[in-house]
Amino acid sequence: MSHTIVTEICEGVADCVDACPVACIHDGPGKNSQGSDWYWIDFATCIDCGICLQVCPIEGAILPEERPELQKTPQ
Repeated sequence: MSHTIVTEICEGVADCVDACPVACIHDGPGKNSQGSDWYWIDFATCIDCGICLQVCPIEGAILPEERPELQKTPQ
């Protein structure tokens, strides 16, 4: 099962992007409701390694489960 970046909690730190071994984390267009850059996880590519969870400094920004309703993706 994939991990999920909660779009409205993500602050755009992007430590997860560099840490991801399969490059499944991508930047989202525009800003979230907080005015922050945000990222999203490609569920089809995520290997559920959990490294993103370990490196993200924002509590609650990444969940260890697939929750598409909490993560925006580019249209």
